[in-house]
Amino acid sequence: MSIRFLFLGEIVGNGGLLALKEGLKPLCAKEEIDFVIANGEGVTGGFGIGKTHALRLLKMGVDLITTGEKTYFKKDMVTHIKSNSKILRPANYPKGTPGRGYAIYEIKGHKVGFITLLGNADFPRTHLSNPFLMATPLVEKIKEETPLIFVQFHASTTAEKQAMAHHLAGKVSGVIGTHSKVLTADATILNGGTAMITDNGRCGSSESVGGFSPEVEIERFITQIPSRSEGSLALLQLQGVIVDVDEGGKASAISLVREDVTPLERAI
Repeated sequence: MSIRFLFLGEIVGNGGLLALKEGLKPLCAKEEIDFVIANGEGVTGGFGIGKTHALRLLKMGVDLITTGEKTYFKKDMVTHIKSNSKILRPANYPKGTPGRGYAIYEIKGHKVGFITLLGNADFPRTHLSNPFLMATPLVEKIKEETPLIFVQFHASTTAEKQAMAHHLAGKVSGVIGTHSKVLTADATILNGGTAMITDNGRCGSSESVGGFSPEVEIERFITQIPSRSEGSLALLQLQGVIVDVDEGGKASAISLVREDVTPLERAI
């Protein structure tokens, strides 16, 4: 028995929505995907996730939405996340914060645990508890029910994400890095059967700066004047990784996804 998971990179604005609308179902059919996990914290204009967009992602075929430091940027998510079991916020938020940081789902007759954690480095607005100290007891708790466990680690630096992957090597099925929105080339299976990638990229414009208009981003670097990023629709792609896991929780394969999408419309 093997379960095939698709981990999509951060969905960035309308470009990401269009890419999913046109490309997700064909990709899942072609690759025989059993379960889709997507980082959705940038789906609402690139800055946060609102209730309407969260529900739209689930309707498009996403099975589980993960988030990061922008989880609560949209006010309606503070309330909505309490009742939506298909959205995870980082588990290292303070006790009592709305939502949940881990969940267990049944997929093809097997329980699979998912944990979301937020890194400590370079998030000036968010100061959460140590994700490394949080990860170990959470993994042990879920292992009481299942050996199939994935950790989505939303962190800024490559060092922190790679350290987490090695910290959990042999203890979980996979550690998937998010946040940088650049698909890295280091997808591998560590000793002990743990799949890892430093960053699984983005869904949206591939000819852009993290899914945003290059012109605006360049101007900010030149002038040093703050300006709001603008979404881009140039050369849309679905990016991420596909991970195959056996019933013992060991990853047998991990492969990159870089799927070009031609939208039938330009707005959503």
